[in-house]
Amino acid sequence: MNNRIFAKTVQVISSDGKNLGVMPTEQALQIASNDGLDLVEINATNVPPIVKIMDYGKFKYDQKKRASEARKNQKSIEMKEVWIRPFIEENDLNIKMKKVFEFLDNGNKVKIAVMKHGNKKVLARAKDAIPELFARVLELVKDKATLEAKSKPDERTKSIIIAPVKQ
Repeated sequence: MNNRIFAKTVQVISSDGKNLGVMPTEQALQIASNDGLDLVEINATNVPPIVKIMDYGKFKYDQKKRASEARKNQKSIEMKEVWIRPFIEENDLNIKMKKVFEFLDNGNKVKIAVMKHGNKKVLARAKDAIPELFARVLELVKDKATLEAKSKPDERTKSIIIAPVKQ
């Protein structure tokens, strides 16, 4: 900015966006100071460097304002979690799925995890029931969500992650 530009010649762009051409840095500084503005280096890697005549304070203010606006408009996607049992009844599954649909409508991803507990006989039966349960869940959400990830076979807790369909 201003006197910290060390190039002998610069490509100058005026405050209204017109290309003023290549000129000595001192001349560009003189033009900027006559207008009561600053000479700001836009691209230092170019030969000669590109500079613009502008109000640097206003430029910084506008940048901050744009960054603040971008943060405000940014939607953070949360991961919601719903736990179900391997041998869940149809009505109970429908109630859980209402909550899943609510999360998906709000734009959140949903992790559906299966609770496995009980004796060895129950766990052995659950091992076969879990893939069927996940298939049922995916069938119910096929219009509103897509499967994003499955738990690995060696993981203790079996789960799937579904994401809302982008429209």
